[in-house]
Amino acid sequence: MFKDDLRILLVEDHPFQLRATQYLLESYGFTQLTTTDSAEGALHQMLGAVQPFDILLCDQCLPDLPGIELVELASHRGMIRQAILLSSLTPIELDGLERMAHKHGLPLLGYLIKPLKQSEFRNLLTLASL
Repeated sequence: MFKDDLRILLVEDHPFQLRATQYLLESYGFTQLTTTDSAEGALHQMLGAVQPFDILLCDQCLPDLPGIELVELASHRGMIRQAILLSSLTPIELDGLERMAHKHGLPLLGYLIKPLKQSEFRNLLTLASL
């Protein structure tokens, strides 16, 4: 099971999607939320954090670095515990990314199709080992 006080880092480059997803997460009861609009901003937030983020919720199509590469970088540096990709790519494309992540031992719980839905998000969190 999961807890609502998870430390979540939300990375989304589209301003509307960032605000909408932040609002949804807060309405779901998640209060430990840090947001940024780029991979560079995410790395800055992670480097400044006292402890690893529980969940990196990351858009796959960031302009400065693909989300899966950010997951890999953050994971190898111990800056996150688990990750979820958030994308509007097709499920076939996202399934391929998920298989690749698991093959490389990345802590990817899965992916969510935009817009974020509470039930799907919470279902993925039940897989988390936090």
